[in-house]
Amino acid sequence: MPVTRVATVDDAPAVTALLQANREALAPWEPTREDAWFTLENQRTVLETSLAAYAQGAMVPLVILDGDEVIGRLNLNGITRGALQSAAIGYWVSSAHQGRGFATRAVADAVALAFGDLGLHRLQAETLLHNTASQQVLLRNGFRPFGVAPSYLKIAGSWQDHVLFHLLATE
Repeated sequence: MPVTRVATVDDAPAVTALLQANREALAPWEPTREDAWFTLENQRTVLETSLAAYAQGAMVPLVILDGDEVIGRLNLNGITRGALQSAAIGYWVSSAHQGRGFATRAVADAVALAFGDLGLHRLQAETLLHNTASQQVLLRNGFRPFGVAPSYLKIAGSWQDHVLFHLLATE
């Protein structure tokens, strides 16, 4: 049974509440966020922008579910067609739902979507060097590490190295 579905603007209140409740827990893993990021108005805008990109085929914005309850987000970002046929995957799950397999199942849903309906050839994911929980989610879904990118993303206020993972449709 899938634990993801395409996000809607109606998910903004639930996503906003999750972000507010998990602000401190997510902070070490995300870019520094201004207070405005955690508002309903902003999350509505984020979802509207994501859904416009989805309509253009540039990304797939998903929510992660426990039954009908929204417990996290997962995006297939930067969908590139042509010779590459690739996307990047990023996700988070509320602290209260971590360690229960939701992220692993959500990534499995996204992999099936990417290599099935979307017809992509490759998925990439990046994690901070010390984010072993996220690395285990990726490994359980068949992703393989292929390198380290120095100063890859500005996370928690500083440029940090990331382990790069990939999965091919043929694997």
